[in-house]
Amino acid sequence: MKERVRVPQTCPKCGQIYTERPAFSRVDGILICPNCGTREALESIGVSAEEQEKIISIIHRNYHE
Repeated sequence: MKERVRVPQTCPKCGQIYTERPAFSRVDGILICPNCGTREALESIGVSAEEQEKIISIIHRNYHE
């Protein structure tokens, strides 16, 4: 089975280096890190910045279990 190589990329929105599959920005039409993609999606439905961070924290906690 072919192994996928994860190439580090830098998010143009936040500057974070990431290796996960990028998200497509709803705002700028560019590829961004998964965290920024999640923030944009949550913001589009009116979720506060504080609640967004809580949700992203939960995602990371559950992703790494």
